[in-house]
This record gives sequence, C-alpha cells and structure tokens, in this order.
Amino acid sequence: MSKHRLNSRALWTTVGTLLLISAAQPTAYGLEFPMTTSISLPASANLTMSVALNSEVDLSEGAALYSQLDQRTNLFASQMALAAAISQQVEMARTSIGAKKVAKSIMFTEYAWGADQFTCLNRLWTKESHWNYRSHNKRSGAHGIPQALPATRMDSISTDWRTNPVTQIRWGLRYIEARYTSPCGAWAKFKRSRYY
Repeated sequence: MSKHRLNSRALWTTVGTLLLISAAQPTAYGLEFPMTTSISLPASANLTMSVALNSEVDLSEGAALYSQLDQRTNLFASQMALAAAISQQVEMARTSIGAKKVAKSIMFTEYAWGADQFTCLNRLWTKESHWNYRSHNKRSGAHGIPQALPATRMDSISTDWRTNPVTQIRWGLRYIEARYTSPCGAWAKFKRSRYY
C-alpha cells in the first residue's frame, strides 16, 4: 500500500474515532448538566454557532472534510465556553458575596430592576438566609437563599436546587416577580409579616 493511502486511512480512522467520542460524550468531558440549566451572558457576548447541534460531518468522497472539522471544533469550543460560564457562575454564587453579584446581574439583565430593588432583595435574603445556599430551616423545611417552602418548589427551575445557588436565585427572583412584582414589594411584606 502506498504511503499516501496509509496516511489517508489513518486520517479516516482518527476522524471516525473523534466522531465516535463526540457522539458518546456530547457534554463537557462527560459531565452531565441538567437540561433546565440556563445561564445569562452579557448583552455584549456575541456567540454564534457555525453548525447545527445535530449536524454530522460529511464523509463522502470529495467532501470538504477540513472545513467541516473546523465547524465541529468551533461548535465544541462554544459548548465548552458555555459550560465554563455556567460552572464559573455557580462557583461564584457559593459565597454570599458571589451570590449577591450573580443575583444583581440576573436582576439587571433579565428583570430590568435597578439598584433600589437590589437593596430590598439584599435586605430580604440577608434576613432569610444570609445568602447561604445551604441554609435550611429545620422547623419549617424552608431551604436555600430564598428559603423556598416547600423546597421542592425550586424543581420548576432545576432539580439541582440542593447544591446549585444559581438555581435558588433564579427561582427566588421568579417567585418575587410573580407574587410581589418586585423585591421591594417582597421586602415590604416581610417587614409586616416576618415572611414573604
């Protein structure tokens, strides 16, 4: 067999192996992320996907293999960037200072609530949990940063609410908006009743 055919066969074997691995492990390094996990990216983030998620590389003779592999690589890089952003946001929110930063960012970008509303939210969640995602009231069963009661209500955002402070924050903000319109409305209720 000629050297060219051996190199070509090695290339096809490598491509086939890479495709098999990417199909077997579609998530970042085999880590599974809940389907309901979402992240908020700054409005300035200009992420584009160059190829559809379910696309396959055309292995037919004469196909533009290298450009297709570049597209797959770009897609994988985008997926890895999103996974890294999710992980970074969750890790930051594990501290009270980080949780406040994450909540403020989500409030400003997704709810258009200003600094005055964050002041109310900070007072409310400091009283409820001190921004501790592990906070649990043994008497009532309320759990997490927003002290959801029952805690399983946070399943509406994601089932990882026990360990993911961002899930707790997202649920808490959604609850406040639906029930009180704003954090200051929830804070006013808390001051009257000692709960919200």
